[in-house]
Amino acid sequence: MAGAVVLRALRTLRPQSLTAVSVRFPSPVEPVFPLASCVQFPLWRSSSVRSLQLHCALYAGHNKWSKVKHIKGPKDEARGRMFMKFGMMIRIAVKEGGSNPEMNLNLAHILEQCRGKNMPKAAIEASIKSAEKAKPATQHMFEARGPGGCLLLIEVLTDNNSRSQQDIRRLLTKNGGMLSDGARHNFNRRGVVVVPGQNLSMERALELAIEAGAEDVKETEDEEEQPLLQFICDMTDLNKVRASLVELGMKITSAGLEFVPRALSPLDQDQLDAASTLIEALTDCPDVVRVWDNIQADS
Repeated sequence: MAGAVVLRALRTLRPQSLTAVSVRFPSPVEPVFPLASCVQFPLWRSSSVRSLQLHCALYAGHNKWSKVKHIKGPKDEARGRMFMKFGMMIRIAVKEGGSNPEMNLNLAHILEQCRGKNMPKAAIEASIKSAEKAKPATQHMFEARGPGGCLLLIEVLTDNNSRSQQDIRRLLTKNGGMLSDGARHNFNRRGVVVVPGQNLSMERALELAIEAGAEDVKETEDEEEQPLLQFICDMTDLNKVRASLVELGMKITSAGLEFVPRALSPLDQDQLDAASTLIEALTDCPDVVRVWDNIQADS
């Protein structure tokens, strides 16, 4: 008799329990997953401008453009594409300075990025070995103009220059862009040290930049929309700034050389969407290593 009473009570409570549970879970949101940028590959801002250097304004602002330009698609597919791009970066670094990361700082920084993105050790070692034995290839930097007048630098590694140029030109024409000489002059090659941005105010980040010898600091986000801080410095000071930040208690996400825009191109939402489509198409090109841009969201 007692068992029947308990069973009736459970049957009475079950619908309420299910209803309560269903309220707790929102409808799923489709994730967005990228490369870089380098793609690392390649920035939308809402906060006010603040820069440490006087000769070239590199704005310290929140980078929402990173959400737009990340590679979209299934995580496994995007992960494989990212590792392929890392392999190309390793090949370039080995070509320029040899396969020993202790003697080749650029390679050491790229390997650090690979490990930070959980690239398997075996895949890293295989990329270094294949880079040593790879057939000759040439590195090119294509200058382009995209939707809304934004500027792009497209780094390419290829064994067929004519084919790569035709592919890049076709992708630009199809997606509202064009080759444009002179875009390179809007970028400076700088050292960039990236650290997690959680629980770190912009004021404290600026103080750390001064203490570490960086010229500027910018807010951005990774592919999972977690906050990051980019400390910008001269190329020759990259290792010193990295070491100083470690001494100051910062965990380094990555460090390396990047093309940083000297001036930004504000784009509205439609232009941002078009630019995102163009950059994704370029990134999908097998010969493209990285794409840099000077995009800022129009406030």
